[in-house]
Amino acid sequence: MEYLQSVILGIIQGVGEFLPISSSGHLILVPWILDWDDKGLSFDVALHFGTLLSIVAYFFKDWLEIFKMAFFRQDNGDSDIKNGKYPKKALWIIVIATIPGVLAGLFLEEMVEIIFRNPFLVAFNLIFWGAILYFSDVKAKGDHRLSDVTLKKAFAVGCAQALAIIPGTSRSGVTISMGLLCGLDRISAAKFSFLMLTPIVFGATVLKFEEIVSNFNLTLLTGIVVSAVSGYIAIKYLIKFLEKASYKIFFWYRLFLAILIVVLYLF
Repeated sequence: MEYLQSVILGIIQGVGEFLPISSSGHLILVPWILDWDDKGLSFDVALHFGTLLSIVAYFFKDWLEIFKMAFFRQDNGDSDIKNGKYPKKALWIIVIATIPGVLAGLFLEEMVEIIFRNPFLVAFNLIFWGAILYFSDVKAKGDHRLSDVTLKKAFAVGCAQALAIIPGTSRSGVTISMGLLCGLDRISAAKFSFLMLTPIVFGATVLKFEEIVSNFNLTLLTGIVVSAVSGYIAIKYLIKFLEKASYKIFFWYRLFLAILIVVLYLF
């Protein structure tokens, strides 16, 4: 049963981290609905490490180019994120965008453990931030790429990422929403969101490394592997999906899930 739970939670983390539906919210709701023991934040961080592996695998060539541009090349003024090219400032944009999330994680971790893991609060955030994503997708018709992002806009997206510490918000959802409002097109907003996740999850893993190692077993390893594989698939097909469709479907899913949570919570 423990292995089955890890597989299910690994899939939820891998898919939910990249689709704007809140992986952390689902990691709270599914054990609550199925009456499983809450494995705690350290288990969630371990599953996030699995999604970190999926990001590194999918964007490996992108990260190589970002570092090469930052330290070894001159900006040729022809950078295009859609074609896999990044401006010289790309690394520093991602660093700036990461700072608010790091600070939120350092100072609000205890509140997340005690206060924010509440199903009713998750339901509210699913609806509210889902509506923000819907509004952003409808109203924002940007065509900017990463090369067009200023440090000010990067910091704004980073502040949005800090809000994602609250379960039900969705880190990808809130950062994609802000990216759209800052003028990015759908695919660029998604890619920027995923690249921002790399340092934030790496830092969280380092902070929880000792705790993860002390609790490490085959059950936890199963969750990490499943999270990594499902995360890679989610990235690949979300980007393909966004080439033809919008984010609206995710709002309706979040609304349905929130209503289901309220019904179960009350009755």
